[in-house]
Amino acid sequence: MKRINQFFFLRSSKEASFPPQEKQERRKEQAIALIGWVLQGGVLLSAIIILSGAILLPTRPGGLSAQRLLAFPFTWSQLISELAQFHPQSIITLGLLCLIATPVLRVAVSIVTFVVERDRTYIIITCIVLAILLFSIFGVGTWSSGQHASLAHGIHFDALIPVLIFLASIVAGLLGSLVGLGGGVLIVPLLTIVFKLPIEFAIGASIISVIATSSGAAAAYVRDHLTNIRIGMFLEIATTIGAISGAFLAGLLAPNLLNIIFGIILLISAAPLVFKIGEDTPEGVKNDRLASWLHLSGTYPDHKQGKDIAYQVTRTPWGLVMMYVAGLISGLLGIGSGTFKVIALDSLMRLPIKVSTTTSNFMIGVTAAASAGIYFSRGDIPPLVAAPVALGILIGALIGARLLVHISNKLLRILFLFVLIVSALEMILHGTGLGAF
Repeated sequence: MKRINQFFFLRSSKEASFPPQEKQERRKEQAIALIGWVLQGGVLLSAIIILSGAILLPTRPGGLSAQRLLAFPFTWSQLISELAQFHPQSIITLGLLCLIATPVLRVAVSIVTFVVERDRTYIIITCIVLAILLFSIFGVGTWSSGQHASLAHGIHFDALIPVLIFLASIVAGLLGSLVGLGGGVLIVPLLTIVFKLPIEFAIGASIISVIATSSGAAAAYVRDHLTNIRIGMFLEIATTIGAISGAFLAGLLAPNLLNIIFGIILLISAAPLVFKIGEDTPEGVKNDRLASWLHLSGTYPDHKQGKDIAYQVTRTPWGLVMMYVAGLISGLLGIGSGTFKVIALDSLMRLPIKVSTTTSNFMIGVTAAASAGIYFSRGDIPPLVAAPVALGILIGALIGARLLVHISNKLLRILFLFVLIVSALEMILHGTGLGAF
């Protein structure tokens, strides 16, 4: 509380003597720092609660089994009842819900930061995003009912499996934070192929991995001025609406066909990226009218070149349309759809690749949170699977955030292209029934 008072309410005589432009820059730095604190605090609190529940697990007789895997709360009444009895899985579930709440709280705090900056346009934009997000969680999310009990047959689960999932999730979080994707690209096939878990649980854990990747790495990216917060907040209007649309359409459309279509689109999208592998910073880009009005241009520090790189933004309306599609995919398939976000930011809006990946990472947590309520209510987020995924992803994401500033744009683009092609093939195989799903 003392820090917040110091940030927003105490004005020293020295600060009062600053020129208006310098005052604005100081307010912006304070706002960025507050967002970073919220993300770090949410991640730390959720990790502590998850670990507390995990420590209590051995105190319960019966060990880890398929039956224990499925004995978890997936309604608010069940959660409150079991928390009162200190059931380990209810405590772990509470930690996972805190993680899901982190990007939501980040959006709410962003309103405060824009108030401090006296930016009325973004106060309105952020309020719209928060309203959509709360409706998706407490409105759409409450319309689902759990169906996990029928999945008990054929599941093998013992004490070694969570450990292996945790180790693999570190790698997934590292890769996901570097290229602006959620960890689901690796988590879903890992859980279904290697550990033979139901696809419902794999998708639920994927949602958690997306939020963990975003929350774990975003604090560092925001602090290092790699993320364009204004672009992220503006485009989150489209991604959250798209996620709700996808949740509505999930029971009406054929997911297999959608997987094939989206996989083909991803492969087609990879073609122009091949020709831009050597591109360091996009040349000749000028702000379009909407980007100028919303002040979307910015700078980012490039440690390789040893200077700040300025950039501008173009084709903003098309980027907004692409973000709606990304949100739609997320709601339909339970993924972060970071590949579509990075493609929109990099190829359409012509942002530098580091800004594209970090801003995508900033947004994917909010997109995933918009559909997380549905997966929780369905009973598709089992704590004994989601918890090691969350902890592993968080560690990997933090490592990736430290590595990104030292990686060249060329290497990052090659890495993203590789993951994009793998993701496309995975979706096509999923749709044809030949893949892990």
